[in-house]
Amino acid sequence: MPVPKPRVELGDLTQHNLQQLKVLNQVVFPVSYNDKFYKDVLEVGELAKLAYFNDIVVGAVCCRIDNTDGLKKLYIMTLGCLGPYRRCGVGRTLLDHLLKITKEDGNYDAIFLHVQISNDEAIKFYEKFGFKIRDTRKDYYKRIEPADAYVLEKNLRESDEFMV
Repeated sequence: MPVPKPRVELGDLTQHNLQQLKVLNQVVFPVSYNDKFYKDVLEVGELAKLAYFNDIVVGAVCCRIDNTDGLKKLYIMTLGCLGPYRRCGVGRTLLDHLLKITKEDGNYDAIFLHVQISNDEAIKFYEKFGFKIRDTRKDYYKRIEPADAYVLEKNLRESDEFMV
């Protein structure tokens, strides 16, 4: 009998599984998120998802809508996956979910996020999806080195110019 292929599925973030997100973020990211972050992500609906690999929480994404300078952008606050599950389609599934949301909405100009300048793995991952380095933010992070972050952005409009 063939072994079933592992599945990556997304689930809603609720008050009942919020602690799983907190633990995941503590393991995956070098920065801490405050209670307001977790309170806010409970309110964003489809913009916050947990990723399950064979029914085990192994990743998550949390976003918010950014309306600046008359542009509607999706800001990825966190998108991460436990180390042993990287290259298993978890990040791709999470990002595909966001791309589907922005496409179906039709009014987003771009998707963007901050990535620590030393995180080559994350930079390469996002570049595969058409994200480009738009800017460098000096001293973006507190209490971690290097403190600088790249702003990566994927333009969702016809032109390949960055949204400024």
